[in-house]
Amino acid sequence: MDLNRIFAIVIANILVHNFILTRFLGLCPFIGVSKRTSSAFGMGMAVTFVMTMASFITYVLYAFVLKSGAPLLVWIAGAESELATEGLETALRTVSYILVIAALVQLVEMFLRKTFPPLYRSLGIYLPLITTNCAVMGVALLNTTDAPEPLAMGEAVLQGFCAGLGFTLAMLLMSGIRERLELLDVPKPMRGVPIAFVCTGLMALAFLGFNGMVR
Repeated sequence: MDLNRIFAIVIANILVHNFILTRFLGLCPFIGVSKRTSSAFGMGMAVTFVMTMASFITYVLYAFVLKSGAPLLVWIAGAESELATEGLETALRTVSYILVIAALVQLVEMFLRKTFPPLYRSLGIYLPLITTNCAVMGVALLNTTDAPEPLAMGEAVLQGFCAGLGFTLAMLLMSGIRERLELLDVPKPMRGVPIAFVCTGLMALAFLGFNGMVR
């Protein structure tokens, strides 16, 4: 891969097009698990793993199974078949991507339950909800069917990994802010979620300063 393209993918997904602060995807775990830095970091690492692995698996699935003229379809149905010509992209894309993501989340959940029980309990319901996290689905789509320009497999995996790092960065920044807010005299109507959304908006405005670094 070209170094300039690698740099563009890294900077774009972490800072310029951060999935939380510029695309506004994945706000549910962002607000729900950002009260403590330890929980925020654990959630960020879990999402990063799922995004990276989902990027690889869904890219392979799309390239060899779902895409029009995919090798597996041509081999099974024949080159002249309408099925091989049109592919299964529209019919099975969302279902297959969700199944991949759900399987990865289940793997992460079992690992955390066995290895880090306190972190598993602190993440609570938000850990299995990674399955329906629109940020993870968004990465999978941006790597395949909705990519502005075609990506190689390595670029797709790198984009998924950097999107996870951007998610983790936003989670850690927000958790630090919310821990400090607990020590301040915040007006009662603004406590909890309202002040969290205000801070999210201010963070999003701050991240707008990175616009123009890459296209």
